[in-house]
Amino acid sequence: MLKIELLDAVSDVPREEWNALTADASPFLEWEWLTSLEEGGALGGESGWSPKPLVAREEGRLVAACPLYVKGHSEGEFVFDWGWADAAYRAGIEYYPKLLVGVPFTPVTGSRMLTAPGGDREVWLGRLASALRELCDANDLSGVHVNFCLDDEREALETAGFLTRLGFQYHWRNEDFGDFEGYLASLRSKRRNQVRRERRELTAQDVTLRVLTGDEITEDMIPVMYRIYLTTIRTNPWGRQYLTEETFRALGERFRHRLCFVVAEQRGEVIAGTLNVQKQELYGRYWGAFKPLRHLHFNVCYYAGIEHCIEAGLSRFEPGAGGSYKQLRGFDASPTWSCHYLADGRLREAVARFLEEERADAGRTIEWYAENTSLRRGDPARLEEVRRRLSRSPGSTPGGRT
Repeated sequence: MLKIELLDAVSDVPREEWNALTADASPFLEWEWLTSLEEGGALGGESGWSPKPLVAREEGRLVAACPLYVKGHSEGEFVFDWGWADAAYRAGIEYYPKLLVGVPFTPVTGSRMLTAPGGDREVWLGRLASALRELCDANDLSGVHVNFCLDDEREALETAGFLTRLGFQYHWRNEDFGDFEGYLASLRSKRRNQVRRERRELTAQDVTLRVLTGDEITEDMIPVMYRIYLTTIRTNPWGRQYLTEETFRALGERFRHRLCFVVAEQRGEVIAGTLNVQKQELYGRYWGAFKPLRHLHFNVCYYAGIEHCIEAGLSRFEPGAGGSYKQLRGFDASPTWSCHYLADGRLREAVARFLEEERADAGRTIEWYAENTSLRRGDPARLEEVRRRLSRSPGSTPGGRT
C-alpha cells in the first residue's frame, strides 16, 4: 500500500529512516541538521517557517520525502521573490502563505526530493512533483517553490508545470593540490601575489588560525561561535538572526561530527571565526569577528577553508551566497537552479517572462566568468561543462501543465 502524507516535523521520522534517504547527499539534508533547527527554536512558532515534511511509504517503509515548509514570508531562502510578492499584492493576489521545499537559511544545492536507494527515482520524482502541485492547489496557496535543486529534480518539476530559475554561486574545486602552494600556483600571478600579501599581513598582526573538527570542538567553543555569529547580525543593516543559542547547542550535541570551526586568535584571544559544515565537501555558513582587522575576513572565510580542503581531501568548497570578490581568489561561478509553481495564471505568466530574461542574463554572466577565470590557465573542460549545463533552455511555458 502506498501512503503519502504531511508530518509536523522531520523529528517525527526516526533518524535512521530519514538518513537512509540522504545517503551521500548534502549534510544539510540529514536528520541531525534539520531537527536541530526545529528543536532549537529557529523554526515553528512565529518564525514564519512551519515544518510540514512530505513523506511517502510503501508497505510501511519510508521510500521518499521532501523537506517542506509553509512560509509566511520570504526571509532566509536566498532565492529572492520579494518582487513577485509585491506584484501579487498589487494584483490583489494573496502571496503568503506559500510552500517551500528546501533547507532553511541554507543556500546549498542538494536533493530536494529524497528517494530510497534502489528505488525507481525517476518515478518518485514525478510523483513528488505532482503531489507538491496538488497540495498547493487543494489548499488555495499562491505557489510552491523548490530552491537549490538537482538537475534531475528540475527536469521532473518542469514536466509538472514548474517554472525554472537560474542563479549562480562561487565555488572552489580541489584539483588534487598537494598543498596551499599548489593552489597558489594555479592562480594568475597578480591574484597569487595578492593572496600572499593578505596572508602575510595577518601574520604581521600576530593572528593565528586554528581549524577544529568533530571531537576537537570542545563544549566551550559552541557559545563562543554563537557570539561570533551574532556580531555579523548586529553590525550589518541587512543582518537577520535566524538561529538561536539553543540551535547552536543542538548542533553541538547532534551534528558535531559534521562541524568545522575556523578560529582566529590574537595573542591567545579569540577575535573571529567561522562555522563550516563538511562531508565530502566544505560549506561555509556563518562568520563573525569581535575585532575588525584588515584581511581577517579573507583569511578566516576562504584561505583557511581552502587549506583545510587540501589537507583533508575534500573535493569542493562552497563558501555561501554572493561575493564576486571570491572569483578573484579562484572560486568560479557555478549555476544553481530553483523551480516555481504559481497557481494564479496572471502571476505565472508575468513571472515566466521575467525568468526567461533573467536566465539569459545569468547564463551570459556565468559563461563570462568561466572565460575570465582567475586561474593561471583557463580550464577548457570546465568551460565546456558550464556551456553544456546552460545549453538546454529550461521549460518555461507560461500556462504550465494543464
